[in-house]
Amino acid sequence: MGEGGTMDHLEPRPLDAGMDGRVLYLSESEVERVAPDMSTVIGLLERAFREKGEGRIEMPPKPGIHPQPDAFIHAMPAFIPSLGSAGVKWVSGYPTNQARGLPYISGLLILNDPATGIPYAVMGCVWITAVRTAAASALSARYLARRESETLGILGCGVQGRTHVEALRVVLPGLRTLLAYDIDRSKASRFADEMAAAHGLTATAVETPREAVSGCDVVVTAGPILRRPHATIKAGWVEAGAFVSAVDFDSYFDARALAEFDKVTTDDVAQLHHFRDVGYFQSFPPIHADLGDLVLERKPGRETPGERTMACNLGVALDDMAVAPTIFARARELGVGTLLRL
Repeated sequence: MGEGGTMDHLEPRPLDAGMDGRVLYLSESEVERVAPDMSTVIGLLERAFREKGEGRIEMPPKPGIHPQPDAFIHAMPAFIPSLGSAGVKWVSGYPTNQARGLPYISGLLILNDPATGIPYAVMGCVWITAVRTAAASALSARYLARRESETLGILGCGVQGRTHVEALRVVLPGLRTLLAYDIDRSKASRFADEMAAAHGLTATAVETPREAVSGCDVVVTAGPILRRPHATIKAGWVEAGAFVSAVDFDSYFDARALAEFDKVTTDDVAQLHHFRDVGYFQSFPPIHADLGDLVLERKPGRETPGERTMACNLGVALDDMAVAPTIFARARELGVGTLLRL
């Protein structure tokens, strides 16, 4: 995961005059080389969502284009004054890339100096996207999951499946058992073996989606994002008391299954409404709380052991701009990256 560090050590430093109009470029491998650990990323997101809850950030709904069905290319801008972080992520997600041997997610992130608007860093965004998405789920789980949760079901054994196992074990250290499902059974088997070795879990690849849902304390759905859900998960599958992180929007859920949840939250209500307006979330239940409200405890998280709770985090620019300045600061400290003239 890269070198760790304390929150104080990782405070972003302002751009200094020594950059002389140059941009620091960080490749994906360089981003991973200087990356903070998962616990630190969760802490950075918690701070950012506290700022969001207090109304101290700027983050418009992300505009996007869709050159192919169920593919997207999104522009994701945000400004977090307390972190001195302003910038944009230009990110794509193409489900058909896997058949070409290409990653589902790709893109770049740009940081700008808030005082002048001048760009000072460009970096690959694949690691950031993978880790901050899982960190947001873990932050939601801190308020919505039962602390004593032991069994985790993962549907979709790719990058997000891996990072979610890591992130959820930070906030739910009692997780002991992993049930993994993927439409590619061999992929699920490899994933289970890797997660058992990496995290000391009892991990099993299961044959059906229901086996990765029923009986689980925590469920993560991490397939491609679809405008029209395939609705695999049916009513009665999710156990009373379970927490679900729907990383792929509502793609996995039948409308009647969604109606069984007692509390549904998201990371940005305005953006969820924006997605609903363009065709997503057509059968989605009312939103109980924004993640910023949970962090500030303005709205309650889990209140009873038997509640079914869901976090449907959209993956917002706030996440990226919370993490990117720390990566930039660490790269400067360690002398990593390439300086380029604008």
